[in-house]
Amino acid sequence: MSDDENQFEQGNAGSSHTYTESAGSLKKGGYVMLKGHPCKITDVSTSKAGKHGHAKASIVGKDIFTNKTYEDSAPTSHNIDVPFVTKKEYTLMDIQGDGFVILMNEDGSTKEDLKLPETEDDFKLVQEIREMFDAGKDLLISVLSAMGEEKIVGSREAQDK
Repeated sequence: MSDDENQFEQGNAGSSHTYTESAGSLKKGGYVMLKGHPCKITDVSTSKAGKHGHAKASIVGKDIFTNKTYEDSAPTSHNIDVPFVTKKEYTLMDIQGDGFVILMNEDGSTKEDLKLPETEDDFKLVQEIREMFDAGKDLLISVLSAMGEEKIVGSREAQDK
């Protein structure tokens, strides 16, 4: 057997997009799955246990991809799904006419499957990216990933090394 045959692709193939956490331990600013959507928690409140019940956590959050607000409640002792959320920066290489961007990874490989966000909430961000790119500035683009989806969520000017 050669060394090449023993190398395996590293990654999260087959792994879950979520993990569980006690509803009572969720905090504002964290992430949670509400009604099947990955959300950033904007408010968490707990009510005291009733005569026959459990203490409940009321959770309000905004979908990290659409910005739509979702609410849910669960007993604080129960587990609730929390999405694995990652944020990664790429160098912006080009903006295509159809809104797709060409991004470069740290290893030099390119990523061409992301489009500039098109929601009203992201108008200012997109305008900022286009203006800075058109001015010839080197930009780093922040991409949020969760549940197999990705979205451009920020940008900043690259610093010279």
